[in-house]
Amino acid sequence: MTHRYETIAFDAYDGIKCNLRHLVNDGISKCPVLLVHGAGVRANIFDPPTDQNLITMLAREGYDVWLENWRGSIDLEPQPWDLDQVALNDHPAAVKKVVELTGKEEIKAIIHCQGSTSFMISAALGLVPQVRTIISNAVSLHPVVSPYSLFKINYYLPFVKLFFDYLNPAWGLHAPDLKSKALCLLVAATHREKDTLVGKFVSFTYGAGWPALWLLENLNKKTMDWIQYEFAEVPLTFFDHMKKCLHKGALMPADPEHSANSYVETPPKTDARVVLFAGAQNLCFHPDSQRKTFEYLQGIRPGIHKLYILENYSHLDVFFGKNADKDIFPIMIKELNQN
Repeated sequence: MTHRYETIAFDAYDGIKCNLRHLVNDGISKCPVLLVHGAGVRANIFDPPTDQNLITMLAREGYDVWLENWRGSIDLEPQPWDLDQVALNDHPAAVKKVVELTGKEEIKAIIHCQGSTSFMISAALGLVPQVRTIISNAVSLHPVVSPYSLFKINYYLPFVKLFFDYLNPAWGLHAPDLKSKALCLLVAATHREKDTLVGKFVSFTYGAGWPALWLLENLNKKTMDWIQYEFAEVPLTFFDHMKKCLHKGALMPADPEHSANSYVETPPKTDARVVLFAGAQNLCFHPDSQRKTFEYLQGIRPGIHKLYILENYSHLDVFFGKNADKDIFPIMIKELNQN
C-alpha cells in the first residue's frame, strides 16, 4: 500500500532542522502516535514494502500517525551527534509540535534502537510529559551487547576513527573513494552471509552477527532490495557515547562534567507506561538490554510495564519481517489500546 504524507519542518531546541512526516488519513478516531527511527536510517524505515506494515495497521485502527526525522535521519544533512543532544533537543520539540498541531494533550510513541535510547532519556528527564504510552524496541535504558560487539567498539572504533568521521552502509552500492572501497572489500571478505553488500555493511557497522539486524528468513525479496536504500551516514561520535554507556551498564551523559553518573540513578520523571520489545535473536543489542530496563521500571512502579521477548526475531525485522503483521503488530496495537 502506498501512503500519502505531509512533511512538517520543526526546529530542535538547539536550532537543528528536523521534520515530521504526517500520514494523511481520513479515518482518525484515536490519539496521535509518534514513530521514532534508529541511527543512520530515517522515518521511512517504518514503511517497508510488505503487504501489511505497522503504519497501515495503525491507520486502520484509527491512530493519527506521525513519523519523526530527528538529527540522525539520513534525510537530513549528516552531522555529528550524541544521545544527549537528541534527547534534550529533538524529541521534546517533536512531541511539542505534534501536540500543537493536533490539539491533543496526550500522545503515544513507538521508538526503536537509538531513537529509543535517546527518547527514553527525554522521558527520564521529564521532557516529554505528554507521552503516556511508550513502546520501545531493542534497547532503552540499559544497553547490553555481545563480547564481540564490545571488542569491536573498544578496539575497532579507535582504528576506524583514524580514517573516517562517519560509516555508511550505502557504500555497498557506491563507495566514493579509495578508503571506503577498501572497507567494502574488508566487509565482503568477512561477511559471507547471503545478503546484499549493503546488508553486510550494516552488520559490520552495528552488531556482531552475520547478519546482525535481521534474520534473512524473515525478509522477503522485495524488502531485502528496499533496505539497501534505507541506510546512510552514522557519525562515530554516537559510538563514542554508546561505548561509555556500555561500560557503565546503563545510559549515561556523554559529557564527563555532567553531574549525573547515569540516567537510572534516580527514578524517571515520567508517568508513561513503557512496553518493551526485544528480539530473542538480536545480534545488535542483547535481549537482556530490555530485560534489565523492565526490572528497573518494575522496581519503581510494579505491575505497570510490560516485556515481550520475540523468539523468532532479531532487531529491525521486528518492523519489516514478512510475518510481523501477524506476530508483532497486533501486540503493539493491543498495548497502545490499553489506555
